Amino acid sequence: MKTHSIKNLMTKNVICVSPDQKLLDVKHIYEKKHFHHHIPVTKDDKLIGMISLADFMYSLNGAGLDDNDSIYTDKTVKDIMMPNPKYIDSSTSITETAQMLSKGRYRALPVVENGKMVGIITTADMIRHYLNE
Repeated sequence: MKTHSIKNLMTKNVICVSPDQKLLDVKHIYEKKHFHHHIPVTKDDKLIGMISLADFMYSLNGAGLDDNDSIYTDKTVKDIMMPNPKYIDSSTSITETAQMLSKGRYRALPVVENGKMVGIITTADMIRHYLNE
C-alpha cells in the first residue's frame, strides 16, 4: 500500500537546539558523521527557528575547528537562527512535500502538529521514497 502522507517517511527523533544554546553545541552536531541538514530550534517543544549549515558557516567569521574559539562560546543559536521557518504537518501529501522541496528553497521541512515539533522531512527522505516505490 502506498503512503499518501509524509507521516511514515519523516524522521521522528529530530536533533533540535534551544535558542540559548552556544554555537559550540551546533558545531558538535554538524561534526557528526552524515549530519548535513537543517537543525530546528525549539523552545518548550515549539518550533521557533531553523539553522542551516550555511547560516552556521557564515556566522563563524573565520573561526577554526578549535572548540575554545570565542565565536563558539560567545554566540548563541538565537544569534544566527532563521526565525519563523516554513513547516508542514504530517498529513501533507508526499507529492506536495516533494513539490515544495524541489523548488530548492528548502532541503528540510520541520513537521509540526498542534504547535509542537514532531519530525522533519528532508530531500534525502523523499529521494529514498521514490527510489523504493
